[in-house]
Amino acid sequence: MKPKIGLALGGGSARGWAHIGIIRSLIEAGIKPDVVAGTSMGALVGGAYVSGYLDDLEGWVSELNWQEVVSMLDIRLSGGLIHGAKLLKRLGEGMEGIDMQSLAVPFGAVATDLDTGKEIWLREGDILSAIRASIALPGLLSPLHHDERWLVDGGLTNPVPVSLCRALGADYVIAVDLNSQVLHHRAMQKRSEEDKHGQQESAIDDESSNFDRLGFLLHGVLDKFRQSADDKVATPSLLDVAVRSITIMSSRITRSRLAGEPADMLLLPRLAHIGLLEFHRGNEAIEEGHQEIARHLSAVNYIKEIVKDNK
Repeated sequence: MKPKIGLALGGGSARGWAHIGIIRSLIEAGIKPDVVAGTSMGALVGGAYVSGYLDDLEGWVSELNWQEVVSMLDIRLSGGLIHGAKLLKRLGEGMEGIDMQSLAVPFGAVATDLDTGKEIWLREGDILSAIRASIALPGLLSPLHHDERWLVDGGLTNPVPVSLCRALGADYVIAVDLNSQVLHHRAMQKRSEEDKHGQQESAIDDESSNFDRLGFLLHGVLDKFRQSADDKVATPSLLDVAVRSITIMSSRITRSRLAGEPADMLLLPRLAHIGLLEFHRGNEAIEEGHQEIARHLSAVNYIKEIVKDNK
């Protein structure tokens, strides 16, 4: 009997565009996923793939610039800075009205119950609602009210959903962790700055400065709250703290979950240089997805042999 190949796509905000390149390269190499599970951006890209919307999504992402990203923001101060209606409308052009149980490829998305902290597996119903719940990054994107629960980003509980992938029937799981190198990258940057200047300097985090450059500060809504010029060290902004905290949390949880629920093949694309909110750098992320598969061609060929020998 042919083993089912599962794809567990992890969260990572803008780094999630790398999943497009990974899926493309796997298919080109002769591996077509039989099961897909996703968390956060992994749910978005995975959902687009199983819905037949990946071509359109890739075309849009490839042309995406910061002005268009800004145009999709619908700012509010309750639940999260972004309500998400505009984003959902744009994504819904290709996935609206699709029921997950009607899909040819089994699919599931991970979300988190905001009240209980429980991991929620969304495997039936409207795929766009499941994706919207899974990508609700706390503080940034408003939570989704679904089945009498408030749901937020699945990365809070299961950043790389190997367990859901197996529950959906996968015999062999290929998992993608988008954030494996981020903390190390930041530590190296900090050390380099200290060596260069002879003392530690507090700088605006790469990701939040990218956020600034995109014009997301919105006339003081996310004021940097810097200390006075007389202070030697500037206080990290609200955005700095949120982004760094989410990255630390996700990295630690991922390490723990993968230790207890290991994948059969783990992909670690090199994406630390892409900020959490740099959605306009899709082409770079997609290309790194292609490169990550190229670095694992021997493992990919091994999977192909497993599938071929068990038909």
